[in-house]
Amino acid sequence: MKGSEILFLSQEDVKNCGGFDMSNIISIMESVFKLHHKKDYILPKKTALRWGDMESESISGRINSMPGHIGGDFNISGIKWISSAPQNPFKFNLPRAAGLIILNDPDTLVPIAIMDGTLISAMRTGANSGVAAKYLAKPNSKIMGFIGAGVQNRTQLLALKTVLKEIEEIRIYDLSEERARTFAEEMQSEVSAPILVMDSAEQTVRDSDVFVTATVTKTPIVKSDWVKEGSLYIHVGSHECEFDVIYQSDKIVVDDWEELKHRGVETISIMYNTGVFDETTIYSELGAIVSGDKPGRENDKEKAYFNSVGMGIEDVAVAKAIYENARNNHIGQSLSLWNSPTFI
Repeated sequence: MKGSEILFLSQEDVKNCGGFDMSNIISIMESVFKLHHKKDYILPKKTALRWGDMESESISGRINSMPGHIGGDFNISGIKWISSAPQNPFKFNLPRAAGLIILNDPDTLVPIAIMDGTLISAMRTGANSGVAAKYLAKPNSKIMGFIGAGVQNRTQLLALKTVLKEIEEIRIYDLSEERARTFAEEMQSEVSAPILVMDSAEQTVRDSDVFVTATVTKTPIVKSDWVKEGSLYIHVGSHECEFDVIYQSDKIVVDDWEELKHRGVETISIMYNTGVFDETTIYSELGAIVSGDKPGRENDKEKAYFNSVGMGIEDVAVAKAIYENARNNHIGQSLSLWNSPTFI
């Protein structure tokens, strides 16, 4: 491609270039976490554009700006610009999230690609949890529970079933029973274990070896006495659990603690910002575990807790792999940034 050309990739193009390959994206995320642990990245703070305070996000939504540079074999810079409008599916029959990713040439810094970021964002968020489960869940986990029947828990399920091979039962709960039943019907073809629609969040969590919350709730859902010994709790949304759930965890693991503190909406961040959480009780960032510098799960009794804020370097890394596949397979549309630059 010439210096003035940008490769545009639609969501269909992204999917055709590996954007729906969960196993590969989990592998990419492992590489990203290793580079994160080595500090081979640049990660400016995530910026949230919102119409009100933090609580307003569950109603009026937000747009996140997430730039980053990831080193290693990726050696790429870019940015994800992604909106989250919780009312979209109900009012406009549109996805809650919609985003773009822009990549820049590592030498000239000229933009080289614009692609759908919606699929990449959902898949890499699921893949993060897949990596966490690989190192923090019991390998012989039998029961998985999911609270929230939106898009995000679909990719969570895809990721967890990729790394946990002995699952015998999957539970789903949503405030809308219809949404939960649709989730079960549509995702059943992706897994061999039965997907059961539950009557309550408590039924979903109790006895689950791994459970995930991915909701837009403004009030905590998960209570400490629901959490099984030896389980892994993957916390994807904001304020989704009572403080005691985190206090009782044997291993508290995060992706990037500074980013979580900056974002400020997750339970663990709220605890810290109100002075009721000692950050030294965090066991590790996930990169240290993936890199082998700290052990993951060490026995079947540990209660593990994982909270991921999400990092722009993850989106950029996946986008780089997608871009290379597109170039190699002549997929996408070439757009001209200029015929002749006005200023040099």
